[in-house]
Amino acid sequence: MRLTIDTKTDTYEQAIAAVQAAYGLRPVTPAGWPEAPAAEPRPGPQDLNSDGLGYGWSDQLLFQVLAALMPGARTVLRRITDLGGAASYDDVQQYFADHPTNPIPTSRIGGTLTSIKAVQRRIAPDNAGPLLQRDERERRYRIDAALVAGLTRAFAMADARPELLRGSAPSP
Repeated sequence: MRLTIDTKTDTYEQAIAAVQAAYGLRPVTPAGWPEAPAAEPRPGPQDLNSDGLGYGWSDQLLFQVLAALMPGARTVLRRITDLGGAASYDDVQQYFADHPTNPIPTSRIGGTLTSIKAVQRRIAPDNAGPLLQRDERERRYRIDAALVAGLTRAFAMADARPELLRGSAPSP
């Protein structure tokens, strides 16, 4: 839970009551206080579309895959998604070799991406087509356009709820 206290507008009593409420204590509310607004529910994976995108995929399934991936594989998949679903092996390797926060040695990109296929086998239905396709002859990664759109929505949910992702720090 995050708590924000505005020292310019909130009184000392309001701040103390807010902290007590955050810890599950039931403070005595002064008579002059207005009722607190109802908390809006946070978006969750259940809010993503469960209808098919094609190839056996839905936004919800794509989010489940993202959530189960190791952070490195998730970052590489996001990069390919952000590039419109196509990138050369060399571009991906070079981008991550020089990445300031998530460097991945060029010799490890292939192994990092192997986990995508493993997670897909565990989560996706049997009829699901490959999420990330590799063209060894042209040395390119490719994601179908319908899946790029679904991944974009799934990554937006991941940004809104990072605590749902494997390897993320728990939210306070």
